[in-house]
Amino acid sequence: MNMPVTVQTSFQGAAAAFQASLSNTLFLILAAIVTMYIVLGVLYESYIHPVTILSTLPSAGIGALLALLISGSDLGIIGIIGIILLIGIVKKNAIMMIDFALVAEREHNMPPEEAIYQAALLRFRPILMTTMAALLGALPLMIGTGVGSELRHPLGIAMVGGLMVSQVLTLFTTPVIYIAFDKLAGRLSGRSAHAQTEEANPSGLGHR
Repeated sequence: MNMPVTVQTSFQGAAAAFQASLSNTLFLILAAIVTMYIVLGVLYESYIHPVTILSTLPSAGIGALLALLISGSDLGIIGIIGIILLIGIVKKNAIMMIDFALVAEREHNMPPEEAIYQAALLRFRPILMTTMAALLGALPLMIGTGVGSELRHPLGIAMVGGLMVSQVLTLFTTPVIYIAFDKLAGRLSGRSAHAQTEEANPSGLGHR
């Protein structure tokens, strides 16, 4: 168009509002994750186990992005809404297992390995049932036709892809992360107890 270099262009109207909404998306997702961490920390009275639960979120995000990439859909505002929905849906897999494992540890004195193993076995059916219910509910959004169906397709694709990938991965990764973090918490508590002992008896000599 041979426009002069002094001419400046920018988005206006609906396009500017859409660009502004995308720029705040990362902040909104981080705020949601921090809020969930605080709530889960208060619920389980632990700094470690909320991280175990939130470790299921990357697999859901990767699954949603891969599904959008394979289908050729753009990551628009509708796809981002699907990823935000996945944050609330996917973490229930880990919550079901960890809630059972913590009760088994605290009330039945099971070792962590046995507790999470029994949790994975006994919670497999409800995890599979709830995931399939959400996945089948998202299928009409993904394959539906009619007026406005192209707007709903990215939402269904993101949800179906994220649920499928997270369902396969979290059943194996959550017990591993639970045991690893439990050992880490044990080491940190052991060091803290040792430090308190050193402060109470700096000379290292016992009292008669």
